[in-house]
Amino acid sequence: MTGLSDKSVLITGGGSGVGAAMALAFANAGARVVVSGRSEMRLEDTAAKHEMISSFTADVTDEKSVEAMFAAAGPCDIVVANAGSAESAPLAKTNLAAFERMISVNLTGTFLTLREGLRQMPKSGGRLIAIASTAGLKGYAYVAPYAAAKHGIVGLIRSLALEIASTDITANAICPGFLDTEMTDQSIANIMVKTGKNEQQARASLADHNPQKRLITPGEVADTALWLCSPGARSINGQAISVSGGEI
Repeated sequence: MTGLSDKSVLITGGGSGVGAAMALAFANAGARVVVSGRSEMRLEDTAAKHEMISSFTADVTDEKSVEAMFAAAGPCDIVVANAGSAESAPLAKTNLAAFERMISVNLTGTFLTLREGLRQMPKSGGRLIAIASTAGLKGYAYVAPYAAAKHGIVGLIRSLALEIASTDITANAICPGFLDTEMTDQSIANIMVKTGKNEQQARASLADHNPQKRLITPGEVADTALWLCSPGARSINGQAISVSGGEI
């Protein structure tokens, strides 16, 4: 997709995985992109891939940090709340600190990013996108706090979409299935330790959730985000778009 040369984009969690893929996709489409996150080194690696990408270190769980992030980025036509993390454990063995970590980075971080993004979005309109997960549409064993946070994102988007429906701004969530990223590599390592499966078996156990029997690529999520920012998607609002090969 081209035609975003007059647009400014902010992407949280832009140092790796889906965030980095989206940053490059938007930059290749002509947009000015700011990536944010907690790892300055990773952000600089992403920014080095394209002259239209710059970086700003921020923590989406901290309100003042998010405000500073937008002050540095300036008004953004497109805001993508992508930052997140995942942990796994049986619910009975999940302590409060672990639950609060999942809610803080995945849900509170999305709330703060979208709220501040909406406050400074140009009157001409824009796009608010949250990267959720199929875990926001269904349950998975051993990741209850993560699934709860991602379900929260979907509810947040649906409510926000109704508030802004009379404007030229839309809000949507993208819900990928298991991704071929570093975060999934960590999940695979965890499966190997807990089940005795080898890497190939552990990877296949995640890919089996997808009827196409594969992991979703970051580029597929980036393509979906680009489409949501196209003129043809102006009526797409309040949706949780599953990018999962048909997983339900």
